[in-house]
Amino acid sequence: MKVCYFTATGNCLYVAKRIGGDALSMPQLMKQDKIELSDDAVGIVCPVYAGEMPKMVRLFMDKANIRTDYFFFIYTYGMNHSAAIPNAVTAAAESGTALQYVNSIKMVDNYLPGFEMKNQIETAPAKKIEEQIDGVSRDIAARRNNVPPVGIVQKIFMGVIHNTMAKLLLKGSAAQQYIVNTNCIRCGICAKVCPANNITVTDQVHFSDHCESCYACLHACPKNALHMKNERSTARFRNEHVTLKEIITANERQ
Repeated sequence: MKVCYFTATGNCLYVAKRIGGDALSMPQLMKQDKIELSDDAVGIVCPVYAGEMPKMVRLFMDKANIRTDYFFFIYTYGMNHSAAIPNAVTAAAESGTALQYVNSIKMVDNYLPGFEMKNQIETAPAKKIEEQIDGVSRDIAARRNNVPPVGIVQKIFMGVIHNTMAKLLLKGSAAQQYIVNTNCIRCGICAKVCPANNITVTDQVHFSDHCESCYACLHACPKNALHMKNERSTARFRNEHVTLKEIITANERQ
């Protein structure tokens, strides 16, 4: 089994490892000219961003040639998964890959404009994260089928989410809007954890224009030197089961 993941603060990497099989970093796979994946089961684990999958995940699905009898898609989210599940069903169909199972797991959300991170971390036990992962893992091991139909109502809802909620949530979230304060020691960790290769560090931190709005750089900064104008707290998060080294290995593209 192969599990392809996109991670910023470790949630999806942790879920991918817990599901089992070979955990493969999507940013690393995207460096290849061709992506060929073949196994008895192949899956994707990614977060919900603004009601749908991250941009890179959609590009990955278009680029990858996936050959399997069992293709699954697992989201992680903090508030709600909105139109993300029908979005995955539609994206799989458009990429020519038959989807057998899609589900979601509620975890700690790293969306700084929307959540106070200390509160998110404190309320994590109530979400019963491990039990959710266990349930999804059992479903996948049993090769359970679970793909909801996508009708006209769902398609309209997906369009509304894409055209309104996404713009609202991501407004000001691009890295070019980030603030680098005097705590910065130019260690380069922000660039190493960026899955989009959007950051370079010289005598200053430079942001390009292809940010995924994943916030890996903000949460991984060892000096808490990166901030957003509209963040709700200065607290930061990384999944307790994942190391910074693992995130760098998954995301570094320089």
